[in-house]
Amino acid sequence: MKRLFVLSLAAAGLYAQPPMPTDSWPTYNGDFSGRRFSPAAKINATNVKSLSLAWTWKLTASGGSSSNIRSSPLMVDGVIYLSTEDNTFAVDAHTGRELWHYIWPSSGGRHNGNKGLALSGNFLYQETGDCHLFSLNKEDGRLRWSKEICDLDQFYFASVAPVVVGNHVIAGVSGDDSDVGGYLEAHDPETGDLQWRFYTVPQKKGDPGMDSWPNADMASHGGGMTWQPITYDPELKMIYVGTGNPQPVIAYANRPGDNLYTCSIVALNADTGKLAWYFQNSPHDTHDWDGTEAAVLFDAPINGQPRKLVAQAARNGHFFVLDRVTGKAIVSTNYIKTNWTKGYDAKGQPIPNPEKDPSLAGTLVTPDAGGGTNWFPPTFSPQTGLFYVNANQSYSVFYLYDGTDNPQGWGGNQMTGYSQSALEAIDYQTGKVKWSHKWESGSNSGLLSTAGNLIFTGAPVRSIEALNATTGDPLWHARLANGVSNTPTTWEMDGTQYLIVGSGDTLYAFAMMAK
Repeated sequence: MKRLFVLSLAAAGLYAQPPMPTDSWPTYNGDFSGRRFSPAAKINATNVKSLSLAWTWKLTASGGSSSNIRSSPLMVDGVIYLSTEDNTFAVDAHTGRELWHYIWPSSGGRHNGNKGLALSGNFLYQETGDCHLFSLNKEDGRLRWSKEICDLDQFYFASVAPVVVGNHVIAGVSGDDSDVGGYLEAHDPETGDLQWRFYTVPQKKGDPGMDSWPNADMASHGGGMTWQPITYDPELKMIYVGTGNPQPVIAYANRPGDNLYTCSIVALNADTGKLAWYFQNSPHDTHDWDGTEAAVLFDAPINGQPRKLVAQAARNGHFFVLDRVTGKAIVSTNYIKTNWTKGYDAKGQPIPNPEKDPSLAGTLVTPDAGGGTNWFPPTFSPQTGLFYVNANQSYSVFYLYDGTDNPQGWGGNQMTGYSQSALEAIDYQTGKVKWSHKWESGSNSGLLSTAGNLIFTGAPVRSIEALNATTGDPLWHARLANGVSNTPTTWEMDGTQYLIVGSGDTLYAFAMMAK
């Protein structure tokens, strides 16, 4: 049955992207789609138990960087490229030998875990905690150019993995729930010059979405950070990005309205940055549930008809499948238990229940502020038709410090002590959870699916684990000194398939030799 499903997708020409190569991992998610699915199959559900360690490499970071690998390594032509804050490395993919190391001369800023690099041709691109985007030659790590992309004095920082689409380097910005507005930028790959900027919140009277805010001042300072990599449809020439929460965060009374375009998937024209459509996964968010989780692209049947789709497991506990041409909802449901909505509106967007807003006395809400999931990437397998996400069922008491109509302060939340984490496999056509693999505690690792019918992820017991993608049965694990700190990647090289994973300051390469 699984094979028939795969053949039907291929025969109908329904893959969102050209098949990803097995011999490289050239961008943050492997390709533009965000699926994090590899066609490499030398490691499979039958032989994964024989996976063995090939080499390790330990980084030596300098400057303001921590020694924690959060980035998703890239690999092209036998060389791995990866980053930490203010540091860029090239490593021989055969041996783990370091080839070069570039150190960015940081002027400070917030350093909370650089997510990775972009690679196009002979050049690399990286963001910094002190609000810069820079480019290096990939052969020797020599600096080509650098550009300031945000204002450090306004408490912005930059940690997103850029993505190169056509003649544009797409960079997002981050802000630590400070009094600023979010945006996405496109830069020229050759010069770094700004090409366009899209603000996720209105900046002046008359801007689209302004009627969802009480006034222009609140809107222009309204948040909506873009702190995750974009996905991209090259046929539509459309960028998809999730946006962060509105501000003030939990103290919500002085920002009535939906607060567009926060907590939304927005679709933009890649050449102009103009808005094509939006879908708001948390209208008027009051619980700090950023909507930045990956917007995953795939083409697959809905009711027997081929559709171009985008799916998201949002931080607020809800799962959405949209038509990515129009933004119209096809599936809206919850993948964990939630208690903060009254259903869905005509657009398929959740209808918040005001009784679950934060209060002076405290309001019990599920999920907690950490959400049903968070920044770690999900994966979609075209073989199984399943969307996989590390999910968390949890509760918080959300409360306010100031109950007036113009509250001062952030508000807060208190964990109740109960949570249950699991890796969930969701049927994209119905939103129903097909299987669930429970963890002993929370897992903050991203996911990788492969044509070997496998899911790789970090388990909370400080190990990398492989599960059967069809059934969820655990098949293999290996203990790591510091657990999994990034998202696993894989590729084939010289007849061998490698599995690469970061654990604290060390990169581990596991291998399966060809037989």
